[in-house]
Amino acid sequence: MLFPRCYNTLMSTTTKVQIDTKTFIRFWLVIIGFVAAGYLLAKASAGLLIIGCALFFALAIKPLVNRLANFFPSKSRNLPIAIAYFIVVGFICCFIAIVVPTVIAETAKFASNLPNIIDGATNGLTFIDDLGESLHIDNFREQAIKAVGDFCQTFVNLDNFSSTITDSITAVGSGVATIILTLVLAFFMLTEGPQIFKEFWANYPNNGPTKKAKRVIARLSQTISTYVSSAITVALINAGATIIAIFILSLIFKLNPGLALPFGLITGVFSLIPMFGSFIGGAIVALLLGFSQIGAGVTFLIYTIVYLQIESNVISPKIQGKGMNLPALAVLSAVTIGVYTFGLIGAIVSIPIAGCIRVLVEEYSSDIKDDGKLNGSDIEVDTRKSEAKLIAKS
Repeated sequence: MLFPRCYNTLMSTTTKVQIDTKTFIRFWLVIIGFVAAGYLLAKASAGLLIIGCALFFALAIKPLVNRLANFFPSKSRNLPIAIAYFIVVGFICCFIAIVVPTVIAETAKFASNLPNIIDGATNGLTFIDDLGESLHIDNFREQAIKAVGDFCQTFVNLDNFSSTITDSITAVGSGVATIILTLVLAFFMLTEGPQIFKEFWANYPNNGPTKKAKRVIARLSQTISTYVSSAITVALINAGATIIAIFILSLIFKLNPGLALPFGLITGVFSLIPMFGSFIGGAIVALLLGFSQIGAGVTFLIYTIVYLQIESNVISPKIQGKGMNLPALAVLSAVTIGVYTFGLIGAIVSIPIAGCIRVLVEEYSSDIKDDGKLNGSDIEVDTRKSEAKLIAKS
């Protein structure tokens, strides 16, 4: 009987909450404001991504600009920035001019030789023709080789190949404007950014919080610059080692020694991608070498595996030190999120962003520790005062 009485009492109890009109309107205005802000951010996501890439690029080449500025007596940074831009853009143009024709030539060469390779590999295998007879197809092996030859001939046909390149250039051309806009934004960030920051900090007193904000921003900038510099150094070592390895393989397997430079550029550029970039670049080069000599491709793949072990255990620790000081799980998680969010660009910038998050967490943790020390010292002082009063009374 007790339970039904309690239930009836609770059900019979009603509470009225009165909300005035202003509070009701403010509540819905806040909701609408958040929805509108989310909508605007979604619409501006492409522009924000361009600005973020420009900021990352500006911070990445900042060490190069600073080094070039030491060679010029003028305080203006425009000339060092222009030279840095010329170096970076020149490297990109050289990479495209050297690598793309080589890849196209090796692929076309493999396509032309593929029928002969298949003919030599299947010569004497009678079960192929037996399989064709069971399917009521005469000379099945010869017909298959002829079909592959016709397909390869169509693939390497000059007219079709030129149209394919033209279509690719047209598709890439749509992103040229975005690249130019990113480079221009980064240029203005490098030239006008220091003065903007100087005028911004002039509006605040040079006290503890301001000094701390400056220190945090400097650490974030240094984190990105250090990572990019060390990654480029490791990539250059990888490219140089690949050039030497390809040159040696060209002497052993009678390959074209001119392949060493473009293949070295491929491995160097791909090694800028965290975690798996070096292996992907090495696998691509091994595949291209396999188009000419299967033994050369297999040998280079073995070399890539051995080199990656040396790079992971010797080269990277020596050059990068502790690097971002991030555990492997955090690095892999950051790269995964970056790839699925922004593709290749996300994979490249994911680790520096994770390093910046680590810096912010460290600064926040130091604040908590400092606050705890201050509170503990205050408690200790109060305790001593209380003990002194008790001793005086006694």
